[in-house]
Amino acid sequence: MSIQPGERIPEAILQYVDDGVHKIDTLALFEGRKLVLFSVPGAFTPTCSERHLPGFVEHFDAFRERGIEVACMAVNDPFVMQAWGESQHVPTGMRMLADGNADFTRALGLEMDASGFGMGTRSKRFALYAEDGVVRELYVEAPGEFRVSSAEHVLANLPA
Repeated sequence: MSIQPGERIPEAILQYVDDGVHKIDTLALFEGRKLVLFSVPGAFTPTCSERHLPGFVEHFDAFRERGIEVACMAVNDPFVMQAWGESQHVPTGMRMLADGNADFTRALGLEMDASGFGMGTRSKRFALYAEDGVVRELYVEAPGEFRVSSAEHVLANLPA
């Protein structure tokens, strides 16, 4: 069963690159802030690179104007996430987070088996909005779809 609105974010360690590899505890990441975390099955994959991440890049300022931070996550290593962010011109302040072993993805209950595509365990495509570590909104895509986790849909459905 996946995490549901009203539940606290589980604890796990994610990684990112900023003058070296850094670890961040998810409790610290979400604590005391409003945060949209969107997750993709893989960096540099077609829908993720052509539509999902670009939508959040395009609407980044609209989230920030509402006092909401934005982070992107994938089951990739932190160097891949850094390179993908650079190639997509991710704005300063948008975190590109690596869940290399899918520990956080599994803790959220949002993993999928992509072994048929040679990708092993990956994250489902989703977006969640949390306030101070509590999930307020959760948008999980059906397999093969890209609608409810888009930046446009999330922005339109955030609480006022």
